[in-house]
Amino acid sequence: MSTNPSIYVACLSAYNNGILHGAWIEATQEVDEINAEIQKMLAASPIENAEEYAIHDYEGFETATISEYEGIEQVHELAQFIEENGLLGAELYNHLSDLEEAKSYLENHYNGCFESVEDYAREIIEQTTEIPENLQYYIDYEAIARDMQYSGDIFTIQTNDGVHIFWG
Repeated sequence: MSTNPSIYVACLSAYNNGILHGAWIEATQEVDEINAEIQKMLAASPIENAEEYAIHDYEGFETATISEYEGIEQVHELAQFIEENGLLGAELYNHLSDLEEAKSYLENHYNGCFESVEDYAREIIEQTTEIPENLQYYIDYEAIARDMQYSGDIFTIQTNDGVHIFWG
């Protein structure tokens, strides 16, 4: 079951006084709308003049993690990226630790999804090299795939769809 990326924002004044007060907010809506919902939650706090908040929980971000003091703009951008790209987007973000770099890699370095890295190596070799029929069975695609990974030429991300290949 997939859920929309959402954050649970808690009022720190209430939390520090032993009261749980917060709201679940959809993270893909516009940043101004997220901030308005945060202000609405703070205005409804049982502690007067509450101003500070933190992200105490989140869901729908696949495997990506969010710190409790992550900027709302960053959370919003990550939520949109994951909503568009699913688990692949989350895993790519985790691998690179930078959202802009993850976007760039997905746009400029993505080579597709394959059943295995060996299948990718086979496809690349067959597309770029004419192999005589009598030698086809002597090519070790598994070793070629391993060399591509170990040399840093490619890196992979595994999802339920298969192995996603990126130029390194």
